[in-house]
Amino acid sequence: MRPSRAAPAPRSKIAARARGPRVRDDPMHASRSHRPATGDADALLPLVAACRAPAHLASLRAAHARLLLLLHPSHPSAAPARVKLIQAYAACSALPAAHAVLYSLCSPDRGAATTICFNVLIRALTAASLHRDALRLFASMRPRGPACSPDHYTYPLALKSCAASKDILLGLQIHSAVAKLGLDANRYVAHSAISMYARCSRPEDAYRVFDGMQNRDVVSWNAMISGFARAGLFERSVEVFKEFVALPCSIPDAGTMASILPAMGNAKAEDIILVRKAFNEMQLKELISWNAMLAIYANNEYHVKAVELFLRMEKDGVEPDSMTLATVLPPCGELSAFSVGKRIHEIIKRKGMLPNLLLENALTDMYASCGCLKDAREVFDSMSARDVISWTSIISAYGKHGHGREAVDLFEKMLGQGLEPDSIAFVAVLAACSHAGLLDVGKRYFDSMTCRYHITPKAEHYTCMVDLLGRAGCISEAYDFIMTMSIEPNERVWGALLQACRMHSNMDIGLVAADSLFRLVPQQTGYYVLLSNMYARAGRWADVTSVRSVMAKKGIKKLPGASIVELGDRVHTFHIGDRRHPQSEIIYQKLDELLGRIRGMGYNPEVEATLHDVEEEDKEGHLSVHSEKLAIAFLLINTSPGTPIRVTMNLRTCGDCHLAAKLISTITSREIILKDTNRIHHIVQGACSCGDYW
Repeated sequence: MRPSRAAPAPRSKIAARARGPRVRDDPMHASRSHRPATGDADALLPLVAACRAPAHLASLRAAHARLLLLLHPSHPSAAPARVKLIQAYAACSALPAAHAVLYSLCSPDRGAATTICFNVLIRALTAASLHRDALRLFASMRPRGPACSPDHYTYPLALKSCAASKDILLGLQIHSAVAKLGLDANRYVAHSAISMYARCSRPEDAYRVFDGMQNRDVVSWNAMISGFARAGLFERSVEVFKEFVALPCSIPDAGTMASILPAMGNAKAEDIILVRKAFNEMQLKELISWNAMLAIYANNEYHVKAVELFLRMEKDGVEPDSMTLATVLPPCGELSAFSVGKRIHEIIKRKGMLPNLLLENALTDMYASCGCLKDAREVFDSMSARDVISWTSIISAYGKHGHGREAVDLFEKMLGQGLEPDSIAFVAVLAACSHAGLLDVGKRYFDSMTCRYHITPKAEHYTCMVDLLGRAGCISEAYDFIMTMSIEPNERVWGALLQACRMHSNMDIGLVAADSLFRLVPQQTGYYVLLSNMYARAGRWADVTSVRSVMAKKGIKKLPGASIVELGDRVHTFHIGDRRHPQSEIIYQKLDELLGRIRGMGYNPEVEATLHDVEEEDKEGHLSVHSEKLAIAFLLINTSPGTPIRVTMNLRTCGDCHLAAKLISTITSREIILKDTNRIHHIVQGACSCGDYW
């Protein structure tokens, strides 16, 4: 008795699973029930075209075998069948089979290969980055006769492969052949020639091709903008971009935004505004355009603009990808925009984007920069794989929070896992040693970097060492260290020494450092202020006046201190004595209340910390309205009890604000995180993570 079809034996089930993809995923299945009994080849061609993935390869081979039986080389369907077979094998990642189909056409009994067959395979090889194979196939075309001569589809592909393989000689030969055939006026050919010359470091040749084009479209402009950017000629790239957007009917697209992005790494403010204007005027904003604009803001430290643009993306319903989120996380960290950063983390989890090293490293940095060391560590510990960047991020996080010993332990764990530290990892651990006063440990790591790992010290490493020695009070040793540097000390190195001299009142070496700084960066305000404060600390008021006079003559003004806080999805900025905020009245009332309460605890304003150009009688009043104090008062008014206070500053926090923040954290039972340009102060119940060593 036959077994029922409705109840196959268990062995049949196992065999069915082992055979491969389900029946409904098989392109051949669609027509098995009505395959022509006469063997009509035309019915097989749509099935061949439907084979677009490696899982379809078996079905494709079956269709190919049947076509060989049904089709005579002279059959009308033979030519399209060859093209579709080559396309299908290429799509199924079976390039040797695609080659075999092409070469079978070259035998006398199988018809003849044509240009289109070669073009299809060359395109597939180029897409697979097999550029040398593509060029060899291109070179074999002309000897096969007129039917296989390259055309205006072939040459752009060949030029693209020349560009990718940096083969300028072959590229020149191909472009010369193109010109002789009169195909250089073809836009597709011209675009490929522009890209080829640009990628082969011949930007002027690229521009000659561009300049000679009679009819340019957006792709032409994009190719030239990208060409100059690739060659590092960023100003020329921006000039072409400006010329393009100034045209009456110009329509920039996602390619335009992607092309200008590399040229905007250190851009002028007016150029960023121009790119944003072009972005705003785009009717169709693809994700690439959003990502490019975000990257331009992030790369130029327009952190507020970057976060605001991301929030607009959300409002417009644009779905971000991993690149979007990795780009906007650093600005969130810089602004201590914890709520936005946390929401991005939720998006990442919801979309199932993890594991992803780029995102996980960015999340670690974001949480650490927001003062959330615990969250940063949780991300780090949850990573399935870590690279040197991951370890460097968490080491730097602990160092900036003043946990130098923990940072050193993490560095040792990284070494224990067989990872070799790079130059940036050593900057992180040296900075951690400096912040925690680990003088001997820092010296040992610096020696290990040069002797064991053969890493040549850069200015950043020397700056860390000078800072380490200077904070520890070893001013003369720090100066001698600078004198033995293998590179010329820059302003960061001399600045670290001047800061140490101010801290430890070493006037003699401080003046040497200041003199070097004024020669290197004569317009840098902060160093004049440091010198003035050092004079004031020593009671040398005539010298204080002299510094003020020099600054006035040079037109140098101190960079105004600013504090940034996040509330909901808005970023609020405060300046010293700021009364422009809508809540100014109640902010100042709250601040007066706080200052009154901490005075009862023994608080006396540290007038030494105030600006050098404030008269003595106004110093206490000046200190009371520093931007960090205003920002703290604002958040205390607008957040519920127990909510951490996060403030980001554009300058180093002063000693008075640090002391006031510690006392305010005690009377309000709030965590206060002050992030300045140097480190992160995490204050809980009057105790700061820096241990007052800063």
